[in-house]
Amino acid sequence: MQASNRKNLLILAFALIVVTLGFGVVMPIVPFYMENLGAGGTELGLLVASYAVMRLIFGPIWGSISDRVGRKPIMMIGVFGYGVTMVLFGLATKLWMLFAARILAGILSSATSPTTMAYISDSTSEEDRGGGMGILGAAAGVGTIIGPAMGGLLAEKVLSLPFFIAGGMSVASVILIAILLPESLPKADRVQSSVSENPIDLRAWWHALFSPIGIFLVLIFLVTGGMMIFYGVFGLYALERFGYDTSQVGVLFMVLGLLSALGQGLLVGPLTKRFGDMKVIRIGFPLSAIGLILVMLASQYGTLIAALSFFSLANALLIPAITSQTSKHADVPQGVAMGLSNSFISLGRIFGPILGGWVFDLDWRLTFIVGAIFMLAGFFVSIAKSQAHSSVSNQ
Repeated sequence: MQASNRKNLLILAFALIVVTLGFGVVMPIVPFYMENLGAGGTELGLLVASYAVMRLIFGPIWGSISDRVGRKPIMMIGVFGYGVTMVLFGLATKLWMLFAARILAGILSSATSPTTMAYISDSTSEEDRGGGMGILGAAAGVGTIIGPAMGGLLAEKVLSLPFFIAGGMSVASVILIAILLPESLPKADRVQSSVSENPIDLRAWWHALFSPIGIFLVLIFLVTGGMMIFYGVFGLYALERFGYDTSQVGVLFMVLGLLSALGQGLLVGPLTKRFGDMKVIRIGFPLSAIGLILVMLASQYGTLIAALSFFSLANALLIPAITSQTSKHADVPQGVAMGLSNSFISLGRIFGPILGGWVFDLDWRLTFIVGAIFMLAGFFVSIAKSQAHSSVSNQ
């Protein structure tokens, strides 16, 4: 990878760290905000879902706009807008203000992910693309590791302080992008119209499922949904089954984030170069299913950490490799393709926690079993994709 591309990748990684840091900061503090405003679990669930729904709707829109006007301005809108919403969240004194800030955060932050991925697609070779996607995934992981710890620590002094810190970091990130990051999409390569103009273009999503990238959209939904079935109730599981306190649960989440970041940053690039994206995908899905079963069987803190490490490393292989394949097989502009991929990730983030919470109330074991079923479904879909490709190649 050229030195200029490496520098650009580091700037993009910092921008993603800022956005995911803001997301991580929110998680441990929002329940206290809700409690102070007299709200309960139902309102908290709706608040979390509202963010994911906005990202689902607006991800393709921002991605397609970036195909027309360039990646850099849309990326700056996403990062700066998210910083503003962090400040608004910190200033909120009523429940509707929390919802307004979180909905706006979902709308604006959804501009960041598809444009950073499209930027990588614009500026890297197919050989280096999987590694570039992995580094961006690692950056997102760093934000989710630091964010909760930072939020919990700073909130001990002033509950709203972490939101203002996150807002300030967003401004710093925008300045870096404005000064140091060149535009990756030349004017000559920009499109005049967009595939998805409708904010809720279900027809475009449906058509995308039957396009060359359709199978990868299914795979990205399965891996995200499978993970979120587990992640959505993991804190509750640790508290109810083992009686762990918040610091112990925090360490477990830290292990998940740290191993995911290390796996995506250090393993994905070399493995995809040596074996190819599809082999990595076919290996990652069954390993992830095994990891969930190991977590279910773990009965002590040490074995639980070991099982979580295995599960996290397996998942670290999947999303960058699937995203890379989506980019390589896209028959639409890269911004649209990455926006569609982001939408199906958001679908998993909406559907997974809802399903996970429901089956957890029936029997906590079902959480892991259903999650493993999602991962095994991903494995069989990837096998079907490989067989179909082999049949076409032999004809």
